[in-house]
Amino acid sequence: MSNSNALLVALRQINRAIDLHSKKLEKETGQTTPQLLLLKALVEEGRAKPSVIAKSVHLSHATVTSIVDRLEKSGMVTREKSENDGRSVEIILTEKGRTCIQNAPELLQEDFLLALSRLEPWEQNLLISSVQRIAVMMDANRIDSAPILEIGEI
Repeated sequence: MSNSNALLVALRQINRAIDLHSKKLEKETGQTTPQLLLLKALVEEGRAKPSVIAKSVHLSHATVTSIVDRLEKSGMVTREKSENDGRSVEIILTEKGRTCIQNAPELLQEDFLLALSRLEPWEQNLLISSVQRIAVMMDANRIDSAPILEIGEI
């Protein structure tokens, strides 16, 4: 197999693994990976402004607003006026949202991050630079992306 084919196969395997795990998460929880990531951020942050959540999950404010809209419709979160500033809104995790995230299987990247952390620093840097180079070669480095493994619309 040529180097280019070997690389394309590996990329496809990664893509497929992410897709399968994302579908499993959504089937088991009813939530997408970005929705679960946002719920998890709320567990850690408590009540938070959308802009704070956006920074913590590395997504745009508009994307977070869209995710919060869906989570609010499903009863996972609520919006309330800020206790400190009545002009701003904070997102609050509901009991339903807390139960959902507690019962959710691990996000794929948690296992990946654990395996990555076990590598020597030079190996980590080699992987990072190689994958970043691939992103540039695919002109994907310009796409707004969170540090989550997810396929499809966020």
